[in-house]
Amino acid sequence: MALIVQKYGGTSVGDIDRIKNVARRVIKTKDAGNDVIVVLSAMAGETDRLVQLASGASDGTPVKREYDMLLSSGEQVSISLLAMVLNTFGYKAKSFLGHQIKILTDETHESARIQKIDTTLIFDELHDGNIVIIAGFQGVDDKNEITTLGRGGSDTSAVAIAAATKADACEIYTDVDGVYTTDPNVYSKARKLKKISYEEMLELASAGAKVLQQRSVELAKKYSVPLYVKSSFNNDEGTLVTREDSDMEKEIVSAVTFDKNQAKVTIIHVPDEPGIAARLFMPLSERNIIVDMIIQNASIEGHTDLTFTVPKGDIREVQQILDEVIKDIGAEKIDYDENISKISIVGVGMKSHSGVASNMFASLANEGINIMMISTSEIKISCVIREKYAELAVRILHDAFALETEE
Repeated sequence: MALIVQKYGGTSVGDIDRIKNVARRVIKTKDAGNDVIVVLSAMAGETDRLVQLASGASDGTPVKREYDMLLSSGEQVSISLLAMVLNTFGYKAKSFLGHQIKILTDETHESARIQKIDTTLIFDELHDGNIVIIAGFQGVDDKNEITTLGRGGSDTSAVAIAAATKADACEIYTDVDGVYTTDPNVYSKARKLKKISYEEMLELASAGAKVLQQRSVELAKKYSVPLYVKSSFNNDEGTLVTREDSDMEKEIVSAVTFDKNQAKVTIIHVPDEPGIAARLFMPLSERNIIVDMIIQNASIEGHTDLTFTVPKGDIREVQQILDEVIKDIGAEKIDYDENISKISIVGVGMKSHSGVASNMFASLANEGINIMMISTSEIKISCVIREKYAELAVRILHDAFALETEE
């Protein structure tokens, strides 16, 4: 007997018929002799509806505690409905909210991090023969306040629960049937990968791929949780996210992805002095704003220009913060550009092959696509380009590295 954690996203539980479909999948796993823990997101569109309600009730700036109280209600609906369906089908099932299981998080509302999961109740219910259904995306802090994990947090909930219970596998069911070499909606030549390393999946998630939430992959890697990405709408084989092996190095580049949710910030004429960068970025860090790519120009007469990228949705808050900071540090002005995209290629094989960067740059140049910023890691190269060229760049690079052909 194995212990399987299955997570189903909002589209998978979008209505009663889809919830019944999820129930049949859960039953199939249970009938195979496994214990099953199910983690659910809110029904498709429900979280967005709750966000709109919060905005209307608070002029767009709700109190964070109450915001989490509201948003956490979405999962309560989906988990109770699935439990009802399973019981109707003759299978014992119980639903639980994050605070009932005791998914303990820190005190950061809207983007809390899981610190510990009490598995006592989970194993008691499994021992009694129940299918355990747990609300994703939510937890509780040590003051007994409801917290949420941020958008996409149900993936993190599922992997954390799988790690805490030492589950044999964690299956992430969504509206795509695996991890592809690029978004199939952007390029028809996209190929589904049979497996991908944790490291590659982390880089893809950070570079804009929406298949898995980045924190969920970090947890899977840390605790060696076998992670399967599958579709809840077909029975096709999915993609295994696992530890790197020798086969993975055969492909120099595994995938290309893009992120249109980026904005570029350039601070002009910044004093080139010790401590200036800390004074610029510390206020952003304190507001939980993620800074991605950073480039600093060469110093000229004691001043430099500093350019970095942030999520597009945070740009107004960034402006408010930096308007005060540049006065304090004596910078000249700030330029903002929201019409950009980040294009990235990822592959563990890049560690042992040369010429990858030059191929990428030349391929973009041949199509007249200008590169504004470049960032590299051991297995990823990212470029900032004009947003209007993003999908063209994806197709160009997919062809340049022959990703439609399996090694």
